[in-house]
Amino acid sequence: MMNDILAKILETKKEEVKRLEGNQEKLHRAAILRDDFRPFKANLHQPGTPTLIAEIKKASPSAGVISPDFDPVRQGLDYEEAGAQALSILTDEEYFQGSLRYLTAVRSQVEIPVLRKDFIISPLQVYESVITGADAILLIVAALEQKELHELYQLATSLQLDVLVEVHDIREMDIALDIGAEIIGINNRNLKTFEVSLDTTRELAPEIPADALGVCESGIKTAEDVDLIRAEGIDCFLIGETLMRSGDITGTVEELFR
Repeated sequence: MMNDILAKILETKKEEVKRLEGNQEKLHRAAILRDDFRPFKANLHQPGTPTLIAEIKKASPSAGVISPDFDPVRQGLDYEEAGAQALSILTDEEYFQGSLRYLTAVRSQVEIPVLRKDFIISPLQVYESVITGADAILLIVAALEQKELHELYQLATSLQLDVLVEVHDIREMDIALDIGAEIIGINNRNLKTFEVSLDTTRELAPEIPADALGVCESGIKTAEDVDLIRAEGIDCFLIGETLMRSGDITGTVEELFR
């Protein structure tokens, strides 16, 4: 079993943030000038209708290389054509073989909003997300102290970013609710072991307020999985590996949301 992958990733992130520190003022100035944001939450919040955040992911620590013939722009266009309401793009380089360049390139070719999927621990990464074209960012409760989470959330929303706040258990759900999260992602993947169980969403879904958007993340492979989660009141799904491995994205989406 892998030993606390999250802790290892966060150590790497701290080193990455150090490399940005000399550019704080420049990054902040560039971030506040941007005004072309696309509505992430509004695109996904369609009660009674399933919505899809389709993930562009080349590799992961648990699965290794998922897409050997990786073409992020082609993938994004295929997702949009298949009816995805938003895209999630992995930008972590060391563990997921992602890149901010992918996010910028994909967003320039699609019309739907784009989420930066990474391990964000610093305001500098928030500025960086804005500048490179993200419409939303991920903040992982397990990766941050509550004060840090709240400050990053406030900063992101002040810069017009939507924020997907990710939780894994009831303690983290309480924290997400305390900071006023409007989009709450329930990740069925344990970030310490990378094991997956849909029971996580089933247990936590009732805690999501009616005016917030609940998102089921990880482990969705079949139409039965979708039905199971929708029965718990969650209609929005973030799906990556199942779609990345599909040779027929439109057919797979149609089958999942039949």
